[in-house]
Amino acid sequence: MKIATIGSGFIVDWFLTALNEIEGASCVAVYSRKEETAKPLADKYQIDKIYTDLDQMVADSSIEFIYVASPNSLHFEHAFQALKHGKHVICEKPFTSTAKEAKALIELAKQNQLMLFEAISNIHLPNYQAVKEEVKKLGKLKFVQCNYSQYSSRYNKLLDGENPNVFNPAFSGGALADINIYNLHFVMNLFGVPDSVSYTANIHGNGIDTSGVLVMKYPDFIAECVGAKDSNSMNFGLIQGEKGYIHVKDGANVCKQVITYINDEVTEINSQTKSNWLIYELAVFNDIFNSSNFSKCYELLDYSYEVIKVFEQARKKGGIYYPADQK
Repeated sequence: MKIATIGSGFIVDWFLTALNEIEGASCVAVYSRKEETAKPLADKYQIDKIYTDLDQMVADSSIEFIYVASPNSLHFEHAFQALKHGKHVICEKPFTSTAKEAKALIELAKQNQLMLFEAISNIHLPNYQAVKEEVKKLGKLKFVQCNYSQYSSRYNKLLDGENPNVFNPAFSGGALADINIYNLHFVMNLFGVPDSVSYTANIHGNGIDTSGVLVMKYPDFIAECVGAKDSNSMNFGLIQGEKGYIHVKDGANVCKQVITYINDEVTEINSQTKSNWLIYELAVFNDIFNSSNFSKCYELLDYSYEVIKVFEQARKKGGIYYPADQK
């Protein structure tokens, strides 16, 4: 994979660190609107090409993949432009602002036999795969609970009257999109599409959710997902069944350790040796690309579409609307 990046935030730095661990993959170009924001990344990772014109970058024939890590509201535009120019795409979570945007990207990728991935890391973690096996031992399920809360330094700016991207409806921000999306993926990759969904949020004066509770009802159990950027918590995942429960330590986003309590037996599982968990998702994408496994790629893509549909439904039920909703 010869990759170019869009964006200059911390997640791009984290992504490039992980990319260095993937055999046969490399970053050949970085894009930012200003050269001075791209140059530190280019220098750190010894990347030769810096682009400040996106049209020029997507026309570069040496680039196979484009990693989109721009503000959420720009995911669709940047991914669409890359696909239009025959590039494969890795797009940061949340995949798009709306299901309509996701559908358009998926159709374009499939029409042109291009690969398109949502960079949602937790569903590719080894410990998450262990959860998928252990959950079969719990018997009839009753509850799933996830809490991923992390006080954001940008929240202080919001309280001071500023409007940072992550808390700005115009940029498709908010706690559900930025942080609770991990919990949503944690649940849906295990159990599929819920029968019903609701979202109750703490909403700032600008109309964005700073924290909230997402509830999904399945035929036999209830899943509750808490995500907060305005407060801290002990982060965890819990899956409760009639025969016991599973405790995912430190949150559904990292699945740092899995502890099962089944029939009075306690088992601790940790198969993750990498501190940068993006390595695991990139290894999956690299394998799919190298083996030309389009069926697996599109299986993941169809799953991402189902998540975005639930995400949008929950967001609107919580009273959070984006400019993209009007398109």
